[in-house]
Amino acid sequence: MKKALLVVSFGTSYHDTCEKNIVACERDLAASCPDRDLFRAFTSGMIIRKLKQRDGIEIDTPLQALQKLAEQGYQDVAIQSLHIINGDEYEKIVREVQSMRPLFSRLTLGVPLLSSVEDYAQLMLALQQQMPALGENEKVVFMGHGASHHAFAAYACLDHMMTAQRFPARVGAVESYPEVEVLIESLGQEGVTAVHLMPLMLVAGDHAINDMASDEEDSWKTLFNAAGIPATPWLSGLGENPAVRAMFVAHLQQALNVALEEAA
Repeated sequence: MKKALLVVSFGTSYHDTCEKNIVACERDLAASCPDRDLFRAFTSGMIIRKLKQRDGIEIDTPLQALQKLAEQGYQDVAIQSLHIINGDEYEKIVREVQSMRPLFSRLTLGVPLLSSVEDYAQLMLALQQQMPALGENEKVVFMGHGASHHAFAAYACLDHMMTAQRFPARVGAVESYPEVEVLIESLGQEGVTAVHLMPLMLVAGDHAINDMASDEEDSWKTLFNAAGIPATPWLSGLGENPAVRAMFVAHLQQALNVALEEAA
């Protein structure tokens, strides 16, 4: 039976960050199941269109990728999401996978990064490996994407766990709660004298470059500096962190093990 591995991310239009983050994850996932052929899909229609218009590069949506795999005779397809939370983008994959089930003998789907209580604890350990050495009264502030989907609560949950465990970092979100203003006020009250800004995103793309690290008046760096808390931005996506990649591999293997148990 022909077996495939389909790795699905939101996507990015930055080639260097794609290589450092998405390709790095794909490589580790493929190495964990050498009996499968590797394929890629993005969930962002905007990025897919941009890559086609600007670079002539064609990337499939999960639905298109699955249709092609069915046409090529693949019967056992393992899909791994590289999304951070179980939000809209992940639900899109779930719907498309459900609609394609009849075409395959087996379709398995590995969950996003933050899907269980254990994942939060595991992610904190992983983040420790990429955090710089901190001076007294310094903290790291991680920028999450945020979401209009109710899964946005994942960011506040991670932030809360960090505070409860006296972990030297906080989490905010660009498009939902906790807003950067909430963090600035809270860190100011704590007497934090400097912060390091890092993306809590698979890739360091537009949000990290513009909303976090730029000199624009509403960027996180500018807002922290204006509040008297000097901010140092770091532009590395989570995909560059080997311990984060290992979490995605574990999610894929978990999904495959469950599928085997169900088939037994």
